[in-house]
Amino acid sequence: MAVSTRPAPCIRSVTGSAAAHSGAMVTSSSTLHRDIDEVLLTQEALAARVAQLGRQIAADYAGRRPLVVGTLKGAVVFMADLVRAMEPTPEGLQLEFVRASSYGAGTVSSGKVALSGTLAAADVEGRHVLLVEDIVDSGRTAVALLEHFKAMGAASVALVSLLSKPSRRTVPCEPDYLCFEVEDKFVVGYGLDFDEQYRSLPYVGVLRPECYSSVD
Repeated sequence: MAVSTRPAPCIRSVTGSAAAHSGAMVTSSSTLHRDIDEVLLTQEALAARVAQLGRQIAADYAGRRPLVVGTLKGAVVFMADLVRAMEPTPEGLQLEFVRASSYGAGTVSSGKVALSGTLAAADVEGRHVLLVEDIVDSGRTAVALLEHFKAMGAASVALVSLLSKPSRRTVPCEPDYLCFEVEDKFVVGYGLDFDEQYRSLPYVGVLRPECYSSVD
């Protein structure tokens, strides 16, 4: 989904399948975190797909001075790799961050989106904004942010996401650029967390239910 003040500039990317990137390349049991039930996306699979997506975005935004806005904290790892993969680097590319949350310490989106640390209208007006998310779940957080930047006068707004869980969607929201579509499992790693843990894992894995069952 793209929200813009003129027709969307981007073509939706072809997504990868998480199932196709697990199995043979899974991290060995000696390095697999004890709280992880299975690895969905290996470090190699993530690197390859992010590199591919970065090149695509670089081509689409050449000469457009993109403003890349990452959501704290989950998108930080993905965004860092993504912008370095944007080759050749679009002229005028700038990075910013916004904090948005609908989870707290739970495993299911609350449906209430809290925004903070948003940019000033002068920073956004007339810019081509790329909103970078770690995961699109219910879609509420992404939609709230897209509408927020549209209201601030962005020339265009597009959504980039590492992961998408379409089965959890409660509002219409489809990323313009997507790395992988995943099943309805609670995933952590590569920036994604549960209660501020597991962000530093180099892969995306499924968290064991006993690690969060007492929270929901």
